[in-house]
Amino acid sequence: MFKDISEVEFTVFDTETTGLESDFGDRIIEIAAIKLKDNVLGDTFQTLVNPQRKVSEAAFGINHISEEMLKQAPTIDIVLPRFLDFVKGTVLCSYNAGFDLAFLKNEAKLLNLTLPQDLIVVDILAMARRLFPNLERHALWFIAQIMDIKATQQHRAFSDVELTIKVFNKLNVILKEKGLTDFLQFNSLFGLNSTLLNSINEKKIAKIQQAIDLGIKLKIKYFSRSEAQVTERLVTPKQIKQENNKDYLVGYCHLRSQERTFRVDGILYIEIV
Repeated sequence: MFKDISEVEFTVFDTETTGLESDFGDRIIEIAAIKLKDNVLGDTFQTLVNPQRKVSEAAFGINHISEEMLKQAPTIDIVLPRFLDFVKGTVLCSYNAGFDLAFLKNEAKLLNLTLPQDLIVVDILAMARRLFPNLERHALWFIAQIMDIKATQQHRAFSDVELTIKVFNKLNVILKEKGLTDFLQFNSLFGLNSTLLNSINEKKIAKIQQAIDLGIKLKIKYFSRSEAQVTERLVTPKQIKQENNKDYLVGYCHLRSQERTFRVDGILYIEIV
């Protein structure tokens, strides 16, 4: 497993679709991706996709991809295997990755395929939300403006990938300034891979439970969602609780001199004292 973010080869991707509802028949009509490692751009992937169904007026109004443009495009049974081969061995990421991932999963399901179990997916929107928690909105174009990126969001897959990479690189600079360069910590904050994240969180919970059983303190490094800051804390743990499918450490924080609650997926480092 990677140790430092700079060692990771990412594939930043984006899709355009016939509409917004993958569960109700909407399909991918364009997919694009660019590989990225340590701020250096790599290979690219770009294609239109014939969805074999109509494009909604609302979707056309945004991406301006017409049905005429899609007539001669390859169908998803040709495109998806090529795309999955392209991303193999990389960390897949996009802006609002849950949306794009849902469409990839749906297309795979229609072909009786499944996405690779070891596929790691990172959501750049989650990065923006955590690093700018007090903004009124977190749309890609808005975050680009906030970060003084001179580009516009055109709602075509390849150009949006280019804009996303500019945002992604600047967000990574902020993380580095906060001392966040470890890939496992990065993935625990922004990743969507449930198998890997569950494994990471289970190890944290095991240490917390051990400290509770022994009645001893924990030293943690914690990323606060509300303040977008990394702090080191000395905590006397009291209990582990779960709310809305999230795990929390409840304990006495010696830094704040009061009982506090910490989301387990926000704990970047944990050590039994």
